[in-house]
Amino acid sequence: MARATARPVCDALGLAMRRPGVPDQVLTDNGKVFTARFGPGPGPVLFDRICTENGITHLLTAPRSPTTTGKVEHWHKTLRGEFLTGKVFASLDDAQTQLDGWVRHYHHERPHQSIGRVPPIERFQLAAQSSGPVEAPPPEPADIGVPVTTRRVSAKGTISFAAAQYKAGVWLAGQEVEVVCEGGLVQLHHRAVLIATHARRHAPEKQAAGRQRGRRLPPAPKKVTAASVIRKVDSSGNVCFAGTSYRVGNTYRRRQVQVAIVGDTVEISVGEQLIRSHRGRHDRTREHGALANPGGRANRINAA
Repeated sequence: MARATARPVCDALGLAMRRPGVPDQVLTDNGKVFTARFGPGPGPVLFDRICTENGITHLLTAPRSPTTTGKVEHWHKTLRGEFLTGKVFASLDDAQTQLDGWVRHYHHERPHQSIGRVPPIERFQLAAQSSGPVEAPPPEPADIGVPVTTRRVSAKGTISFAAAQYKAGVWLAGQEVEVVCEGGLVQLHHRAVLIATHARRHAPEKQAAGRQRGRRLPPAPKKVTAASVIRKVDSSGNVCFAGTSYRVGNTYRRRQVQVAIVGDTVEISVGEQLIRSHRGRHDRTREHGALANPGGRANRINAA
């Protein structure tokens, strides 16, 4: 990664969990990308939320205790001494390819004295494999502590703010985006996801007028009457509808949720809050049986 900021670090964590599996514990230092323990924000940060969603215990080193991460430092020393020294790479892709090959040899082929002269892979395979998909938390919303306004994206994929044009993307034509101006940057958010960041092009004296409307929220969605049932989330964070498993999340394990069919979409809610939306994957001919009791069995805790 070019910079160890929050999103690339969390992407790397997700990739690591998909390869060898979800660990029981993760040990990190107190960097701001890992924890809000010493940061100005209220927390938790994205890294902590991923750990929570996947049932991982996040261990933090004590301040000024570098020996806690001795294994990590030893790995860095080994990497520099056995792989990086004297190497020149043609490109970033070439460096990644060679590093992947070296790691594969280190873990799958090279015997290690400390574990009985066998490759580490033989020890890894003794551990129970994690079941279920890696759980990623929902995107973080825009910081509502900063003045925000909204604009509609034009057919050309741009918005107008303070007499200046900013690119949002043609794919968002007709959609509302939130505009956040801070520190000489203009950030565009769509449904709480950062989609573009631009250097400020408008005159500073026109910014207040551009914010004059304040935060203009989109109109509330129209009520849709949809067939729904009550289901109980199982121990792996899924619900079953019409013979098909749909992901809800580990946070809602053993809780009741409402499953609604809206067009080709399966929407999962808790009370009035929509928590998940999936493209329908079940056999539509089985819906009638699944919806035979439209309100579910709210008086039965172990609704199936």
